[in-house]
Amino acid sequence: MTIRSPRDASRRRICLLTEDRKGQGLVLGHSVRENFGLPNLSRFVRGLFIDQKLERRELAGYIDMLRIKVSSQEQLVADLSGGNQQKVVLAKWLAHNADIIIIDEPTRGIDVGAKYEIHQLMNRLASKGKAILMISSELPEILGMSDRIIVMHEGRVKGEITDVASARQEDILAMAIADTPAAEADDGRTT
Repeated sequence: MTIRSPRDASRRRICLLTEDRKGQGLVLGHSVRENFGLPNLSRFVRGLFIDQKLERRELAGYIDMLRIKVSSQEQLVADLSGGNQQKVVLAKWLAHNADIIIIDEPTRGIDVGAKYEIHQLMNRLASKGKAILMISSELPEILGMSDRIIVMHEGRVKGEITDVASARQEDILAMAIADTPAAEADDGRTT
């Protein structure tokens, strides 16, 4: 498929949780509710007005499901921790019914407890049939979270690891710095 704009991706139920959640994923000067509603306005607008009751009800479900720690739905998203900001970004796209979720550096800038929660959430989404494409520069995170690993360097695919259980960080690094693309590594090791 050809995707020429974010709107094309959204129509195909593909979403991106950007690495820069503060600059690209959220409107920091707005509330949690407003950020949640932005990509979902077509569902919440009734005539010329937003059905805030419906918007609040749906958001409440995602606050519970994702365990977002907020004082109220009207709390400024800028006042949330990094992990909770990440969950708000995820909530708005889950409400948009995304089937393919691209998550760029999902745990950058968040504390260890929030990392664990984000990882658990990604596992739950995958178990519910959502496709998760995780982009990460943290090798332990890649090894711990992946079913399959594609190694890229400077925009080129350098190799693939399908047996992640036996893969090592050294294998990934060797592929990343190799001069030529590596063949698929079924055993997790390069030759």
